[in-house]
Amino acid sequence: MKNCKFLCFLIVLVLVQLFGVNGENPYRFFTWKFTYGDIYPLGVKQEGILINGQFPGPQIDAVTNDNLIINVYNYLREPLLVSWDGLQHRRNSWQDGVYGTNCPIMPRRNFTFVLQVKDQIGSFFYFPSFLFHKAAGGFGGIRIWSRPRIPVPFPPPAGDFTVLAGDWYKTNHYRLRQVLESGRNLPSPDGLLINGRGWNGYTFTVDQGKTYRFRISNVGLTTSINFRIQGHSLKLVEVEGSHTIQNSFASLDVHLGQSYSVLVTANQPPKDYYVVVSSRFTTKVLTTTAVLHYSNSFQRVSGPVPGGPTTQIAWSVNQARSIRRNLTASGPRPNPQGSYHYGMIKPSRTIMLANSNAWINGKQRYAVNSVSYVAPDTPLKLADYFKIPGVFNLGGMPTSPTGGGAYLQTAVLSANFHEFVEIVFQNWENEVQSWHIDGYSFFVVGMDGGQWTPASRLRYNLRDGVARCTIQVYPKAWTAIYMALDNVGMWNIRSENWARQYLGQQFYMRVYTPSNSWRDEYPIPRNALLCGRARGRHTRPF
Repeated sequence: MKNCKFLCFLIVLVLVQLFGVNGENPYRFFTWKFTYGDIYPLGVKQEGILINGQFPGPQIDAVTNDNLIINVYNYLREPLLVSWDGLQHRRNSWQDGVYGTNCPIMPRRNFTFVLQVKDQIGSFFYFPSFLFHKAAGGFGGIRIWSRPRIPVPFPPPAGDFTVLAGDWYKTNHYRLRQVLESGRNLPSPDGLLINGRGWNGYTFTVDQGKTYRFRISNVGLTTSINFRIQGHSLKLVEVEGSHTIQNSFASLDVHLGQSYSVLVTANQPPKDYYVVVSSRFTTKVLTTTAVLHYSNSFQRVSGPVPGGPTTQIAWSVNQARSIRRNLTASGPRPNPQGSYHYGMIKPSRTIMLANSNAWINGKQRYAVNSVSYVAPDTPLKLADYFKIPGVFNLGGMPTSPTGGGAYLQTAVLSANFHEFVEIVFQNWENEVQSWHIDGYSFFVVGMDGGQWTPASRLRYNLRDGVARCTIQVYPKAWTAIYMALDNVGMWNIRSENWARQYLGQQFYMRVYTPSNSWRDEYPIPRNALLCGRARGRHTRPF
């Protein structure tokens, strides 16, 4: 026993030396083996991506400030990367797991991610970010719990369920990738899944009279969804790390990449009920169901599936505007969330980002401010660290729409540490957009139809806008956010529509400081993979 304790102490000590993680907080160790395996999510045999033989992958449970040591083994035929949707990686974009920051893990190789869920709570998910692997699985839920002495603004629920829902294709991921690379868009998805299963394939068991937390994430590729439970109300309590005013809804829209927590009380007669997910803003409405099973039920689910909203945009806008931050609740720290008065800070500049559908060289592409992003031969973060010229164009990302035709470029938006910026997402297309910013949580201050103008600020919510990392922009509309650039690094800003992201609707923002201090950013990890023009260079000796 003494030898075991001494060995564990040595392991932690070595990790601190290797990675510089915080030795004052607990460590959680994970070993993941990514493999191919047969799955039947829509009744058709497919080659899916499994983690430790599971589809979806294992749940990550952590407490605020925990250190996560995740050793990833790649047994796929292709290079692999894993990203962590919503984790902020404070001072540590080295661990973000997207190709702009990390070299992929080659087949038959492994890489250890060292993450800290610094000052975070809430519901998130992870997914494979490279080579359209997300279409084959490899995703899972992340739950970050509050520390024991931090008050949570609702009684402890009797149970906590993760709901990973989204659209799915029967076609394998590498064929979908070939469709995109050939210059065509993807067809409509074949169906929807709840936790990797199709119609009535998954069951949530509850006890009558008790309240349960459901953490809902849209892990799909192209489609917004609506979530509802037959005969039950959904009390919204948390959005991507922010406690919210506890409004109740009959159903909830969840756009691509978004995560929500709701409380559901099992207060109905004992029987089984439908848990329903259906597509939003699609010509053909896709629907799938799971089962809410009362433990004392002897009546199986039956009858018509309860309907929900389909193409109504105004309904969704009104619901989105009603989601407000709970200013009296503590977040990860023991102080009210409203103590940060974002509405009293004047932004140093306004960045307007307009998405567009484009054809370049006879192929389908997507762009932001006319720039359709092209992945470089070397991750941007490595090129920046080693000062390798010619990899990316710093400042090549326009900060407002150009009005010109789309073009290909590896563009990076230049930004300074401690700036406070206003970002306006302008959408002139006929489909809803979903935008995600890695490394950050931002305040949603406004959304409306038409063209954004400076006069639009008169309608901003400058008091209790929810803070989150993924936001929707409705057709022919705009959404505005405020964001404090307090996290140095190279950060991905992307469409969560994975076809659009793959074909150029993304870019990177370099948040820079000349200080070169560990106080502002951690040094390159010793185990960082080096590829492209960074191959053959050295990380650091300690």
